[in-house]
Amino acid sequence: MENAKAAHINELVRVSEGIASNRDAIIAESWRRCVADHKLDPTIGREAYILPHERLCLHRDAMDEFLRMARFGLEALYRQVAGMGYALLLTDSKGITVDFIGDRASDSDLRRTGLYLGADWNEGRAGTCAVGTCIATGEALTVHQTDHFDTTHIPLTCTAAPVFDSGGMLAAVLDISALRSPEPKISQYLALQMVRSYAHKIENANLYNNFRRDWVVKLSASLEFAEVDPDFVIAVDGAGRIIGFNRRAGQLLAAEGGSRTPLLGRSFSDLFDCHVDDLVRFVRSLPTDQRTLRLRRSGTPLFAQAMPPPAITVPRPRGTDEQRLPKPLQAISGGDPALHGVLSRAAKLVNTQMSLLIHGETGTGKEHLAKALHRSSVRAGKPFIAVNCAALPEALIESELFGYEPGSFTGATARGKKGLILEADGGTLFLDEIGDMPLSSQTRLLRVLAEREVTPIGRTKAVSVDIRVIAATHRDLVDLVKAGRFRDDLYFRLNGAVFTVPPLRQRGDLDWLINRLLAERAGRDGISYTLAAPALAALRAHSWPGNVRELVNALDYACAVSTDGMIELADIPEPVQRTGVFDAWPAGATALVPDHADPPAHLRDLLRRLHWNVSAVAREMGVDRSTVHRQMRRFGIVPPHRLD
Repeated sequence: MENAKAAHINELVRVSEGIASNRDAIIAESWRRCVADHKLDPTIGREAYILPHERLCLHRDAMDEFLRMARFGLEALYRQVAGMGYALLLTDSKGITVDFIGDRASDSDLRRTGLYLGADWNEGRAGTCAVGTCIATGEALTVHQTDHFDTTHIPLTCTAAPVFDSGGMLAAVLDISALRSPEPKISQYLALQMVRSYAHKIENANLYNNFRRDWVVKLSASLEFAEVDPDFVIAVDGAGRIIGFNRRAGQLLAAEGGSRTPLLGRSFSDLFDCHVDDLVRFVRSLPTDQRTLRLRRSGTPLFAQAMPPPAITVPRPRGTDEQRLPKPLQAISGGDPALHGVLSRAAKLVNTQMSLLIHGETGTGKEHLAKALHRSSVRAGKPFIAVNCAALPEALIESELFGYEPGSFTGATARGKKGLILEADGGTLFLDEIGDMPLSSQTRLLRVLAEREVTPIGRTKAVSVDIRVIAATHRDLVDLVKAGRFRDDLYFRLNGAVFTVPPLRQRGDLDWLINRLLAERAGRDGISYTLAAPALAALRAHSWPGNVRELVNALDYACAVSTDGMIELADIPEPVQRTGVFDAWPAGATALVPDHADPPAHLRDLLRRLHWNVSAVAREMGVDRSTVHRQMRRFGIVPPHRLD
């Protein structure tokens, strides 16, 4: 082994001195950078560096919205390679691992080698490696065994691909690595193709998510894949300007329109033989083979599908989404796009047997959504049994859930107990705060989900049960799985479909919710409640860390202390009164600060200067797009092309 390390170091030194090598050019160039630019000593092996939890949280928070969306791609890829010895890493643009999936049996080895959450894989620290060299070059690559600069990484094989944001900037790196692998580098060819494919899928999903209210055009050279897996995706605003694109589209259009001309802000009709007003011809109602357009300069034909913004109505063979949304689900949202998207997806699954997992911060209304799903389903007339897994004592949780036979243990009642799972027979079992369920109970619950039968304590024969399981948590179950506090097989049983309820501070229907809650209290109390302008402004400005539950408490208090139903600022709870407009603005935001005399005007000027490109504004301010959108809603700022 020592001889192999010495030979590796000698090769590194020769390459760094300019001697030719049989290594791939991208590897040899990285070795030279490591010595010349990063000043790394090839004779010194370096242990993996794992960021402290507090610093890791800063990196994760900075890309929170992207991270939640990318998680689905990470999980989908892991399902393809599970059991093959691979670990998946998602790093930010600085090389910090912000998400990770790996085999728990190899947890200690993965952490030791840096294939772990919080590991720093920047080339300047780790030397030639898949993530760091991908960041340095912007290219997908495999760094296999002795390709690594640092001798401690020689046993590893690592393959990575860049993930770009909708403005063409590097957002993340997707990496698939293994502790052991066959010696030939060609053994990782399939891994390279898979990581490229899923990086592309994550880019597309991110673009769809960011531009739900704009035209999105999907293009492909292949008729068969134009809709399901498009090569090129472009977002276009109402004025016909390009406001986002995936990497492949960026490369295509750069070659078409001149690489020195920025794509953001370019007119769609400058590059394609199609005006924005003609995009309606490319919606899905037409056959795919009739939806072709051409690149204006080269004349290359592409098959297209256009996804219109919500304001554009396109004839549908069936009713609209609103008509198809069951009334219990309609009652949850006042038109917030993100929440409406969750409800629309949920509506399609109300009558399936699939287990559902609802994720969201404390107080966002996860149980309210679960009840609405139950009332919307064919099980509506059957029991809805809610179990707070965090409130049940660990010693009693099994007897409460599974029931027990008479006299089966000391303290058991003479008549026994049916158990909450059997009480839910025919209906819905709602497991709130599932992340707090003890491991021992998780094992028994897994059997219930797998076999659809339950065995009460003291009974030898199982009882069949017909239940729909909906679980909810404010915790990150994937982190709990990594920490060994939640069974991974139970997690995959529960997450047949995952719905994330947005926090109240990100919702655009706050006024609707306030009015609805006040109307409910008016009906209850026989008093007409009215909000004074300063009180309403305070409610709008608050960041609502307790979400809807906190809003309910605040309005209950305000109604109780108000005079003749007029709610003044002094009637609002003091913590809400003290809230500043910028209390929820993330650390690092510099473009908007409380020192500005007129923050709304400052934001509006910034948007105008950057041609209403929210991505560009977010980058300049150092915040997420969601933060800019939230402040625009709060200040009532509407882009010009949406005023009509």
